[in-house]
Amino acid sequence: MEETVSKTNAIAFCKRSGIAISYLLLGLLAIPSLDLDTLVLANPTENNNTPTPKILNVDPSELTPSYPASAPPGRVDPLPDDRNLIENVQETDYRVNALQADYTGKLWVASWRGLSRIDPNTGKILARVSLPNTAIAALAQDKVGRLWVGTYEGLKRVDPRSHEITAQNLFLPSKRVLSLLVDKRGYLWVGTDNGLSLISPDQALIMTTLKNLPGVSANALTLDVEGQLWVGTLDGVVRVNTANAFIMKRIENLPGTTVQALATSPDGLIWAGMPNNLLVINPKTGAILRSVTRLRGRDVESIRFAKDGSVWVGTNNGLLRLNPNTGAVLDEVPGLPSSRVLALAPDVGNKLWIGTTEGLAWLMPKMTTAKPHLAFTRAVK
Repeated sequence: MEETVSKTNAIAFCKRSGIAISYLLLGLLAIPSLDLDTLVLANPTENNNTPTPKILNVDPSELTPSYPASAPPGRVDPLPDDRNLIENVQETDYRVNALQADYTGKLWVASWRGLSRIDPNTGKILARVSLPNTAIAALAQDKVGRLWVGTYEGLKRVDPRSHEITAQNLFLPSKRVLSLLVDKRGYLWVGTDNGLSLISPDQALIMTTLKNLPGVSANALTLDVEGQLWVGTLDGVVRVNTANAFIMKRIENLPGTTVQALATSPDGLIWAGMPNNLLVINPKTGAILRSVTRLRGRDVESIRFAKDGSVWVGTNNGLLRLNPNTGAVLDEVPGLPSSRVLALAPDVGNKLWIGTTEGLAWLMPKMTTAKPHLAFTRAVK
């Protein structure tokens, strides 16, 4: 019987204690302040239920929890896939998309690290221009020497002496500028991924816009011998009258469809680079005269004619020099920072300058291999 009563009292005590603790935590029960040197416990007597205080000495330090000192956990390296992703995000893009020789014989280099002007004879950097957007796709110099810079965030005009931006934020068909060209009258043509605009360089005003361009995107521009504009688009080439921006001719159904590089040969033929071909076109008739055999199946991204009459062709897998009459390969250039060639500038400082996805390189006559310009490649951060 006594054992049953003790169990009943113990259960009641636990219940009362649990309720009291709950009330204390909720702030619903007030208790007198306790001396930290003592702790009062309540024990029932055998004769009645009145609790009898019992004093228990407790060290105050026992009331404060303590934890052993330990060093902070070590840094956990990300997993290999995550680590590669982090490195790729932080990696600098060294591509050189555009090159432009100016009237003083210097060379402008548009890399995705910014815009620079160099001495092509020595390779020395003469100036760096701070631009709000470094994703540069095209360069052109107007008749009075001002530099026009086409970026993926619009068009800028740069003073070559002060290197200050003197015009920007023009209302183009699209902010993504892909190509630039100054015609024989001195007007600037701006190709975007959504049409073509004609700009007066002096006033920096748009004179006209060709938004309904067949093939939509003005990927590449060149002038024919008559001074008319040829535009490489997503669906062939278009000839545009530079006087009134009217379409004069459209050549479509080309093998490969997309035209991403254009150049006019000394004898007036139009050379068109495509993702799988290099075509030679008669501008008067629109007929395809030749598909260059060695470039069939290769992605042609840049074409430039040199003073000696040969033609340099940059592809996604190397740089070649061709005989323009036969299409025969005269040279294939090793030693490039990358096999993907995006821009070419021949005969500047007695060198061929080559823009690739991994930086800038140069080549002189009789050199067997190209040399990287260390300030524009991954070799120098």
